[in-house]
Amino acid sequence: MSDLSKLPVTVITGFLGSGKTTLVRHLMQNPQGKRLAVIVNEFGDVGVDGEILKSCAIPDCPAENIMELANGCICCTVADDFIPTIEALMALDPRPEHILIETSGLALPKPLLKAFDWPDIRSKITVDGVIALADAEAVAAGRFAPNVEAVDAQRLADDSLDHETPLSEVFEDQISCADIILLTKPDLAGADGVAKAKAIIAAEAPRPLPVVEVAEGEVDPRVILGLEAAAEDDMDARPSHHDGHHDHEHDDFESIIVDLDELTDAADLTAKIEKLANENNILRVKGYAAVEGKPMRLLVQAVGARVRAQFDRPWKPEEARQGRLVVIAEHNDVDRTAIEAILKG
Repeated sequence: MSDLSKLPVTVITGFLGSGKTTLVRHLMQNPQGKRLAVIVNEFGDVGVDGEILKSCAIPDCPAENIMELANGCICCTVADDFIPTIEALMALDPRPEHILIETSGLALPKPLLKAFDWPDIRSKITVDGVIALADAEAVAAGRFAPNVEAVDAQRLADDSLDHETPLSEVFEDQISCADIILLTKPDLAGADGVAKAKAIIAAEAPRPLPVVEVAEGEVDPRVILGLEAAAEDDMDARPSHHDGHHDHEHDDFESIIVDLDELTDAADLTAKIEKLANENNILRVKGYAAVEGKPMRLLVQAVGARVRAQFDRPWKPEEARQGRLVVIAEHNDVDRTAIEAILKG
């Protein structure tokens, strides 16, 4: 049971494109009367997720309650960025009653929890719960390792063997640290895919965890807020591949930013992103673009070859009508020349 005098914080983690921003947007719009604040830890400096959330601001979660950390992961910048951000939110009037932290898709949650042990904030806030989002279709397809079942069998048979890929380690650490799992996009996975995804999650979880199917981020806030987990006091029950390491790095992944001139056709950009995923193993693309003759900005978010593009808001008078995309992949798959040739070709 957590100390009710402390400000509760919910950590929302999950693999790239699992639906974290969609979930946070839903919670902002359905706050159950609570004054919310949001910290967005972006990977890359475009700040797309933060912009999306600020466009959804309401009285219970105004734009000034939404803050972005784009200078590296929270756990690596505790003193310089995280603590000042927490203190700034707590100084707001009226003070927020609950803070949501949307982590980078590449973030390892356990080092983040250790940040809450800093004396400057430990007496003031508590981790109400860790929510892990898992893309049902991606989990069912075994995209976190070349052969998930074979790797799991080897790991269970001999703990000294390490056949995990970086993506599987991120996924497993997020599951291991969670208090509840939200299985997103179940409609794309189908009944068989959902069942397979749940089985994989159950096999990886260090303890029985509730798994809730969620479409378009729509979940009753009462299911995931108010868990009173005090996760910062429960670290031993949340094992990690990186336990015992004094620090961690994100060198397995790399992001680049590609600026785009105004487009003549939005569908052409979608096709290019699909080609990029298929030919260059790109994990994630997010950002925005300008389309000739369209007064609205085109918001683009892609997970692999699955691309979603929609016009989100009018261009502001002072903004240049130019696109900007963040492209994220494993380090060995980032070839700026090849990526730009496809996106700008």
